[in-house]
Order: sequence, then structure tokens, then C-alpha cells
Amino acid sequence: MCSNPSLSCAARPAASWLFCAQGGVPVLRIHLELSRRGQERVGVRPAFRISSQHHGLMNTTAHPPVTPPAHHRILVVDDNPSIHTDFLKILCPRQRPKDGFDQWEAILFDEVQEAKDTVRFELDSAHQGEEALEMVKQALAVNRPYALAFVDVRMPPGWDGIETVSRLWEVQPRLQVVICTAYSDYSWEEMRARLGRPDNLVVLKKPFDNVEVQQLAHALTRKWELNLQAELKMEQLEAMVRTRTAELEQANANLARSEERFAKAFHTSPVAMAIQSLPDRRVVDANERMIHLTGRRREELIGAGAGGVFNASAPPLVESWYASLARGEVVREQETELRDQAGNLHQVLVSLAPVVLADQPHALLAVRDVTERAQLEQQLRQVQKMEAVGQLAAGIAHDFNNILTIIQAHAELIASQITDDGPEARSLKEITRAANRATDLIRQLLAFSRKQVMQFRYLDLNEAIQGSLGMVRRLVGEHIRLHFSPAPRLPTIYADLTMLEQILLNLASNARDAMPKGGEIEISTSALTVQRGATPLDPEERHGEFVRLTFTDTGCGMDKTTLNRIFEPFFTTKGVGAGTGLGLSTVFGAVRQHGGWIEVDSHPGQGTTFQVHFPAGAQPVEKPPTPLEIPRLLRGRETILVAEDEDALREMVSLVLTRQGYSVLVATSGPEALTVYESAGCPIDLLLTDIVMPGGIMGGELARRLRAFNPELKVIFTSGYRPGMAGVDVSLVDGENFLPKPYSINKLAQIVRETLDRSVPVSAN
Repeated sequence: MCSNPSLSCAARPAASWLFCAQGGVPVLRIHLELSRRGQERVGVRPAFRISSQHHGLMNTTAHPPVTPPAHHRILVVDDNPSIHTDFLKILCPRQRPKDGFDQWEAILFDEVQEAKDTVRFELDSAHQGEEALEMVKQALAVNRPYALAFVDVRMPPGWDGIETVSRLWEVQPRLQVVICTAYSDYSWEEMRARLGRPDNLVVLKKPFDNVEVQQLAHALTRKWELNLQAELKMEQLEAMVRTRTAELEQANANLARSEERFAKAFHTSPVAMAIQSLPDRRVVDANERMIHLTGRRREELIGAGAGGVFNASAPPLVESWYASLARGEVVREQETELRDQAGNLHQVLVSLAPVVLADQPHALLAVRDVTERAQLEQQLRQVQKMEAVGQLAAGIAHDFNNILTIIQAHAELIASQITDDGPEARSLKEITRAANRATDLIRQLLAFSRKQVMQFRYLDLNEAIQGSLGMVRRLVGEHIRLHFSPAPRLPTIYADLTMLEQILLNLASNARDAMPKGGEIEISTSALTVQRGATPLDPEERHGEFVRLTFTDTGCGMDKTTLNRIFEPFFTTKGVGAGTGLGLSTVFGAVRQHGGWIEVDSHPGQGTTFQVHFPAGAQPVEKPPTPLEIPRLLRGRETILVAEDEDALREMVSLVLTRQGYSVLVATSGPEALTVYESAGCPIDLLLTDIVMPGGIMGGELARRLRAFNPELKVIFTSGYRPGMAGVDVSLVDGENFLPKPYSINKLAQIVRETLDRSVPVSAN
């Protein structure tokens, strides 16, 4: 345990455990405080524990409560001791200790406070599968289960990784698992066949980046915590159902002896209830909760049929309930929707039970409103789905950006050596055109996953739309009428102009496809004040001033099933080859990247309305930067160090810069770049480095170390990601010290020459 600030977090034996606390504050007090706060955060009053015998949650008052902790236990299972050390450095870095006097003063005066947003991990190590299984069992026995396990596939001579995971899940089914492998030992189908639990499993290929491990650790331990919270909520709801069901059964049993007691329980029940006569299904009585839920007066409910209660919602389903009741069967917890008198839709669970009153058959109707729970479950599913698909899309896009940079650059190099009228030139144009289309597709993927390089500035939404109307009109065609109604004196928004144009074009493309025979598109803007809670499409609370873009078409509209999936990547209702399915998912990702949200209203045959909301800005409109014309490739004679782990890309950059007269040194990683710099026989004028590289030294750290040797060293960073996604704390400006992938050789030559010509290097701090 790292409670002593002078000790580093080193690997411990398998039987020990490691807790990285900040500043050396006594761990016992932190653990007790975190347990208390965790219980308040989850909102669970009854104490519970995790039982290794039942693998679930059990109510008990004989044991201290177990709540999702602010730190999570992670088990690393690998036969290589160096792997354990690597995971320790990645997930449990050394924390700077507080002053000892300050610590004891805070303890004496009860002022110990934890950083609420800090997520910390407890790391345990196991070198074989059998050892890992015993550690998991011990953790369950003391009510401190692991949230996540990183498991290597090959661990001779004992169990392999798949056998280990299967054994671990036998004792702890909810354990999140990352399979780490450098080989193709098992296909995904084989893993599913043997393990049968893909929802708890992620495959991580070696070698992996620190960022990947950190993201997986945070995402999967958070998923484990959310699953635990959901189970707690379900336990509470099930307890409520059991309690209410017991009340109803007791009321039925006592009905003959005490009608007064039944009436009191009936009218004061928190569950909406009504009594119906059979077989005509007329309501003879209803409690206050039922009156509140339906929004109708008691006089309107009494004498009404089943359709009056459910507003004729799903008639076949209602008929099936009463058919079951006629056969003497009890209807329990049937899901349906109930629309109240004001038009609000409620997700409810309906139960029906036969009762005899005054020797006449009746039905006791109980309706439980679970709208809030359904919304929370939908939000959780949406967040998990978008997070998983976004992670996949970002990984694909990053790799393709490297490939596209190589294709575009070599096409430009060949084009510079041949005539413009030959067949080779036409082929190169087709290659360039295809590469540009692929670049647009990758940009959409990155926009959806919120990893696209953005150029934000304060701008006028009306001006941005006005400047894009020409492109929109050409896109939709002359058979569709386009109207724009700008609101006067609109506040500015902090946005990327290119992505705003992408949002408009994708919405216009969607509208055009919905109106093949023509129609109208209405675009308008407005300013509004919002005060609302979370929604299924936007799990954040919104309060303050916003600018709204409304985009309405008169097309065919969408049904509820389609509406629930329109923002999923690659989902499309068009035929094969007619669309990528990325248009609306790109809109969704771009809007979220701007700190906003999107709302949709559509019905079959009634058109569709999209409402896009952006936070209002308080700054005036900023003028866009003036682009520079590049008549030719710029040359030079300086020495440049290129650090890039992609072989083909590194060779291409070296070739282009060498042809332009520069002396080029290359390195495949941060450590190698340091070695090349120290052994260079001449001063190095410029460092061109990828942000994310193997070897433990990222581009930002490499630049800082080389600047320590030469403060005048110029630096250019390049990446297929948005800089912030790589965890780099450098100040990057596109066109000054940042070159986003993919890029052309003209852009490469321009930024190299302009950076070298600056008298003062752009700060990398």
C-alpha cells in the first residue's frame, strides 16, 4: 500500500494489494470516507454485500455496506513480470505528496477532502491463471471484488488466457476482461464459442499504447460501476414490487373480513390502482395515484371502460390481458405505454388480478409508472453504444489517415515528374480523387468519434448558413424549394466553420433523399433560454442561453423504430451502395463536439424537423485566417529530425524534404529520436514529430527534452487525431506548429519553411 509518500508504487507479490493514494494521507481514513461518500452517491440506504456464493447483491444488516468505490480494483494476469511493471506505471503513476504538517493538521481538524473527480486504481498481480482465480475468490470473500482484469493469452505452463477468463467468470460473472495478445491464437468466433460473454470482453493487441490501456481501464471500470449501480436500482425496484404485491395479496385475503381496511390500503397506495367490474370492465373505483397518473377526474374514471384508462393504447395487448384474466390467470408486470389526459406518455408496468366483491367478479388493476427508470436505462445503453462505436471508428480513422497521407504524397510526387496530358496523369487524377473521397469519409468518422481536428472561433451562425446556401441548393436540386429565415441580432457561437457546413450538407442530403418528388426545406435560427434536465439523446442537464438551428423538410418522415437508430454509424434505410450511413452520425458527433445537442421530431408522411442547439457565446465575431497561396514547393538547407513510427510515411516525408534540399535525420520512436539527436554531427534546426509514438516517449515529451538541449529548436507536431485526444498538453495551432493528417507535400513544404523562418519558436508548453 502506497500510504508513505516517500515510497514509489512498485509491483507487489500476488497475495498483496496496491492502493495509490495522493499525498500520503492515512489510507484508513480515506477508505472510510470514500465508502461513506460512495454510498451517498449511489443513493442506497440498505446495506448490502457481494456474496461469492450467490455472485450477486444481498440485503444484510450484519455486514458493512459495499458501494461502488472512487477507486477500482484491477487484476493483471501475465506470466511476464515486466508487463506488471508497465501496467503499474501506466495506471498508477507516483503522486506528489503533501506537506506532512498539512496532513496532520487536516486530520486533527477533520478537514481531509478528496478530489471528487480523481479516479484511482488498485492493482494486483497474478502470474498464472490458477493464482488469479484464487485472488478473485479471496476478493469476493472480503466483499472487495475486482472490477477489471487484464489477461494475457499465453501463460505457460498453466491455463491459457481463455481458460483463465472462463474460470474467473464462473466465480465472478460481472468481471470486465481485456484479453491482451500479440498472436492470433483464437478468432473472435472461437472466443465467443468458448466464453459466450462478449459484452464483458475486449481484445487488446500487443504492443499497445499507454492511452489505450488508460482509456480501457477508465471505460471498463466505469462500466462495471454503472452495472453495479443499475443492479442496486433493480434490487430496490424489485423490493418495492415484492412489497406492493404482498400488500395487494394481503388486502385480497382480508377483503371479506375488513372492507374498511382494504379501502384504506387501496386509496393510500403509492401504486396507481383501480377496480373494474367483469366482464364489462367498467371502473367502479380508483385511488388517488391512478387519478394523478391518468390526469382525469374521478367522475370521468368511474364508469369508464378499459379504453378510458389506457386511452385505447395497444388494444390487442389490452384484450390479451383480459383474456388471460378470464382463464383465471393473473397478469403481472406487463409493459405498455399510457398517455395521460395532457398527452404525456408514460412507460408503465400493468398487473391484473381477479377479486370477488359482493359475490361479483372484479379485476384489481395496478399500474406502476417506470418512465424514469426506462429513460435511465436508455441513456446508459446509448452512452455505451456510442462510446464503443466511437472508439472503433477513431482507431480505424487514425490508421487510414496515415495510409492516405502516403497515397496522396506519392501521387503528387509522381505527378510532378510527368506531363499533364498523358494517360498516367489521368490515372493519378483518379487516385487523387479517390484519396480525397476517402479523406472526407475519415473526417466524418473522426467527427462522429469526437477526435477530428477542429478550428474553433466565434462566428455568426446566420453568416455561416448564408455562405453555405449555395452548396445546399446545388446538393438538393431545383425540384426542392429552399427557404432561410435568420433571427436578428443572434449571439455568436464558438464553432468550427467547416463542421457547420458539414452539418448543413448532411441534413440537406438526408432531406433530399426523403423528397424524391420534390418538396420544401425551411432553415431558421433563433436564440432561446433553456432550463431542463437530461433527455435520452442528451444525458446532460442544460441551463443557460443557446442558439438554435432548425432544419425542417416536407419529406416522407420516419417511424419510431427508424428514429431510434438514425444516429447510429452505418445505419441507413437506403439501398446497397446508395449511402454510407454516416451522415446523421456525423451531425450527432459534430454537434456534441461543439458542446451542444440535437433534437428530432418526425412522423410518417409528415416530414422531419431537426433542432440543433449550440451554447451562445459572449465574444464578437472573429475574422477567419487568410489562406496563403503556394505557387511552388519551398526549399531550404537546414537539418530536420523526423520522428514517425509508420515506416512508409517516414520514408515519404524524408524523400520529400530531401528533394527540397534539407538534410534529414529519421527516428522510429521517442527514445531513438533522443539518441539520433545526441549523436548528430551537426545542429538540428527542426523537429517534425508524430504526437503518438511507441517507446514510452510521446511527441510532446520528446519536444520538451530536446528543447532542454536547444531552446531555439523549432517543432512541428503531426497526428491523425485531434491533439487533445492524445493527452498532449502542448499549445497547437493548425498551420503554425501542427500538421493534421492526411496532408499534401505542398502543405508539408509550406509549414516546414514557415516554421524555420520564424524568429521565435512556437511554445510547446
